[in-house]
Amino acid sequence: MSCNTQGAALAVENLCYTPPGGHRLLHSITLSIQAGDLLAIVGPNGAGKTTLLRCLYRAVKPSEGRVLLDGQNFESLSSRDIARRIAVVVQETPASFPFTVEDIVLMGRIPWRKGLSSNASENRAKAHHAMEHLNLRGMEKRSFGTLSGGEKQRVLVARALAQEPQLLILDEPSNHLDIRNQLEILDLLAGLGITIITTLHDINLAAGFATKAAILHNGEMIACGPPKEVLTPEHISSAFNVKTHAHAISDGASHHFSFALNS
Repeated sequence: MSCNTQGAALAVENLCYTPPGGHRLLHSITLSIQAGDLLAIVGPNGAGKTTLLRCLYRAVKPSEGRVLLDGQNFESLSSRDIARRIAVVVQETPASFPFTVEDIVLMGRIPWRKGLSSNASENRAKAHHAMEHLNLRGMEKRSFGTLSGGEKQRVLVARALAQEPQLLILDEPSNHLDIRNQLEILDLLAGLGITIITTLHDINLAAGFATKAAILHNGEMIACGPPKEVLTPEHISSAFNVKTHAHAISDGASHHFSFALNS
């Protein structure tokens, strides 16, 4: 699927986050990604991955530091600017919407409606284009609430793509998907040509698809950079407290990781 814009560069500078009345969840996070990068963020449960994403799509305001989108401070961008440039797929999805698949995907076009005009034909065409790429053809009139977990996830990704964002943020997009669908969605995301930031539990998927990787642990950035330099047995073992072994794949340029509990 092609988008109407190129990806956006993103910079995070000394970002910290402390919820009201709580303890600090993120500590001086700094990272930079170029337009078109696919950044995979990995780390154990409670590392701060979802909290970081929420700061990046402005669901919460950082306690310190700043986020820049193509050099513009998030604080200077309107909600409409953000909605047109950033699309989000999160894990917290209601069990049921009283809408059809087509209705849900069309919601991705809301930021592009012009005044009283809904641009109905154009928006419907873009929504159907997104559904086709997520293998949702024939499901347009299905009720969202009747879908399986994997089908719901694909619908929500289609809604985000219909938005035609410069930056797409996803929290565990491969959740609820079987192996084939995981690979299909990540392959699709990698070919979009826009900037993507996603959290992933599967380190091997992150190593296989990301152009850049980051590891979080206890709200701190252990490493960020090219996957070969970040997703190493040493970094992974330190973050997850497991024994990690890297096995060379036949192409000689990549590795598959296996894990075992520390004795």
